Amino acid sequence: MKKITLRPGKERSLVKRHPWVFESSVARGGGDAGETVRVESADGQFLAWAAFSPQSQIRLRAWSFDEAERIDAAFFQRRIAQALAFRARLPVASNAVRLIHGEADGLPGLIVDRYVDTLVAQFTSAGVERWKPVIADALIAATGLTRLYERSDAQAREWEGLPVKTGWLRQGANDAGETALTIQEHDWQLTLDVAEGHKTGYYLDQRDSRKRFADAVRHYGCQTVLNCFSYTGGFSVAALAGGAQRVISVDSSAPALARAQAHVALNGFDAARHEAWDADVNATLRRCLAEGQRFDAIVLDPPKFAPTAAHAERAARAYKDINRLAFMLLNDGGLLYTFSCSGGIAPDLFHKIVAGAGLDAGVDGYIIERLCAAADHPQTVRFPEGDYLKGLGILKR
Repeated sequence: MKKITLRPGKERSLVKRHPWVFESSVARGGGDAGETVRVESADGQFLAWAAFSPQSQIRLRAWSFDEAERIDAAFFQRRIAQALAFRARLPVASNAVRLIHGEADGLPGLIVDRYVDTLVAQFTSAGVERWKPVIADALIAATGLTRLYERSDAQAREWEGLPVKTGWLRQGANDAGETALTIQEHDWQLTLDVAEGHKTGYYLDQRDSRKRFADAVRHYGCQTVLNCFSYTGGFSVAALAGGAQRVISVDSSAPALARAQAHVALNGFDAARHEAWDADVNATLRRCLAEGQRFDAIVLDPPKFAPTAAHAERAARAYKDINRLAFMLLNDGGLLYTFSCSGGIAPDLFHKIVAGAGLDAGVDGYIIERLCAAADHPQTVRFPEGDYLKGLGILKR
């Protein structure tokens, strides 16, 4: 077993059971991509078994802090079983669920979602890439499913020096390989394509927020809703389910908007209640303001503006601008559901950005709820970096 020695004082994160060690903390030692190494402090004390990533700023990702544990097929079987047991206890109102959530489940770099009878996995670190066949077999055995599709096309693979890989990892003997699926979420249905959709096919992390928004639209009697960065219209369907009479989906992807329109029909809503605008969100917000349009509720669910803290300043300006415009477009007593999925924007910073937007717009509001990823995308006490998705539900004063 190869050994990595850390610089003096750099053992603190592992002592606190945080799974990451950065390149600058390593004094000496190395290994092949994804190889399991023994990590020791400067004075030779065992700290962890970890996967080595020779091209990543995160040079080590800890598998285990137990010196007696062995990183083998049985280890991955145990970790996967633990993750599935946790999900089995959650009240998930859907037949689509996240089964493995990387570091939170003790499997750094591994994401696995289940859509009905299909598993979709992302291998985003050198460690899980090296163990891919073992992990694939363990997932099939633990779930009893036969379909496993790989979506290892996230940017994180580039940082690890890994190529993009997509396609079927496991299939049943007579499986036609269909990648288009229909899922049930709360009281509505949604469609996706695991080969082409964002992330592993869909944004399951917003499942609970969509339901919260539907309930808020109903409770506050919102009739006109603007859903920005709408993708395939999950929040639009939620607004219609909440009783909104005019819902506008705004996105720059025509195929995503076509699927949003199909979702309206699939769930039995009157097509006249939904409009799809193929347009830039910022330009659309400014145009609506110039035209004097106003809305009872607005959703801002933009893509990741700040993948790391280094991008936070530029991202803050972008978040502030769209929130300022949204505040100005809301009717008095209207709802703003605003989100950031940027890991580089902490929840307190996001709150400050939205507060600054309200100040510039001359608007105040009551925060009626704080929102986060659904519970099957857990954040653990020891890994605060897992708190990537944050949102605010605001009632304009």
